[in-house]
Amino acid sequence: MNEETGFEMIDIKNVAKKVIADEAAAIQNLSGFIDDDFEKVVDLIYRSKGRVIVTGIGKSAIIAQKIVATLNSTGTPAVFMHAADAIHGDLGMVCRDDVVICISKSGNTPEIKVLVPLIRNVGNDRIVAMVSNTDSFLARNAAYVLKAQVEREACPNNLAPTTSTTAQLVIGDALAVCLIECRSFSSRDFARYHPGGSLGKRLYTRVADVYDTENKPRVRKEDSIREVILEMSHGRKGAVAVTDEGGCLEGIITDGDLRRMLTKYRDIDGLKAQDIMSSSPRTVTEEELAYNAFRKMEENNITHLIVVGEGNIYKGIVYIRDILREGVV
Repeated sequence: MNEETGFEMIDIKNVAKKVIADEAAAIQNLSGFIDDDFEKVVDLIYRSKGRVIVTGIGKSAIIAQKIVATLNSTGTPAVFMHAADAIHGDLGMVCRDDVVICISKSGNTPEIKVLVPLIRNVGNDRIVAMVSNTDSFLARNAAYVLKAQVEREACPNNLAPTTSTTAQLVIGDALAVCLIECRSFSSRDFARYHPGGSLGKRLYTRVADVYDTENKPRVRKEDSIREVILEMSHGRKGAVAVTDEGGCLEGIITDGDLRRMLTKYRDIDGLKAQDIMSSSPRTVTEEELAYNAFRKMEENNITHLIVVGEGNIYKGIVYIRDILREGVV
């Protein structure tokens, strides 16, 4: 680094903003390169009986790994093959039915030049080039070309892969999302590939999986306030459901309702459950996703929902802490 430059001499914020602006402009330009070849590649992958093999060298190899991870997680079987390792044995993973995507900015790196003919030698001519240089060896020798073209890197020396790798990543994401649409890949499908962590739990954990089915505090409308307080204390839930004799939900009484009762009435001896209950409680079914139940609680500024079954039959109460305990959010 030049002695006259350094942290004190650089406008860090403006440099960072320029990088973001340059890369954003390059990404915006990519929409003009979405052509018939892009559509054909999506169709080729969608109809393929094999996998998608994504390969590259250097920083392009890192992008290839991310694209593979995105494809696998969204229902398209994919495998990463490092271009250097491919010519030392890993080429054996390529089968005839696979679609091979080779990623390279220049399209002229030595490893890619060696690799492309070798892929053909194993009987696979379904080679897709993802390149910036469309007049390169890779582009000329591929069956299809995905144009990840950029004018220059965000690097001031136009050397470090920055804008070019961002463009490759975006084209890869565009492929994956198009395939998601083609496969009608739903959130439940996504959950099958992401069973771990809060993301997976958010997509497959139901209310039935988190709420206490044994502890179901309830009273009837004609029950006294004393009975309401005893049932609420016994249930340790801070709320009781009000049901009829057949178990149909008629209302809810929370500890907040009890506090409001004390400020509203001087004499509570003659009060019944029906006098202080809320007759339109928020409800949820057992099959509802726990995350959706959590969102409903947040939207209504409450900490619990009544779980009901067919015919509005009372099943129990799900609390926000039940959902938090499961790591859904």
